[in-house]
Amino acid sequence: MIRPALPADAPVIAQLIILAMGDLAAKFVNGHNAEQALPLFERFAALTGNQYSFENTLIWEDETGVAGMISGYNGEDLNKLRRPFLEYIVIKYGVVHQIEDETQTGEYYIDCLAVFPGYRGKGIAKKLIKALCDKAASANFNNVGLLVVKSNPNAKKLYIELGFSTVDERTFVGDVYDHLQYQML
Repeated sequence: MIRPALPADAPVIAQLIILAMGDLAAKFVNGHNAEQALPLFERFAALTGNQYSFENTLIWEDETGVAGMISGYNGEDLNKLRRPFLEYIVIKYGVVHQIEDETQTGEYYIDCLAVFPGYRGKGIAKKLIKALCDKAASANFNNVGLLVVKSNPNAKKLYIELGFSTVDERTFVGDVYDHLQYQML
């Protein structure tokens, strides 16, 4: 079952964000491994008004618990949603990043998607993507976009199978990504 996330989901949302980001997460806490960023993402997943907030997250849950999540928001709101996070990591971790824009006005942006390993291969990611696309369509968006790191061809393959196409290439926090979009007509 897919449902909107709640503040109480913050610990599991944080775990899934770390799973989605991999090594990128460590960069935000000046750390050596992604798990060091768990407290940071747990904090922001429980708060409102930021890009990692429960407000922007859909959860896949069954009788055994949360299996996956997807987060997304209006690309026009990126800087407003990103600001509290960037200000906090400067104060807390001494990390200053000049982060490139990963989305833009007119695009509903998929920020994070992750499914725990034991639940993969069951169509959960596809259902989460469809649910977020439906949410974007109901908010009158014509396209949904995301970045996929070039070193993850399996993720790109999943999106291409769902009708996304590559629109350009972007550098983001030191890595090269494909920018994909799904056009809703």
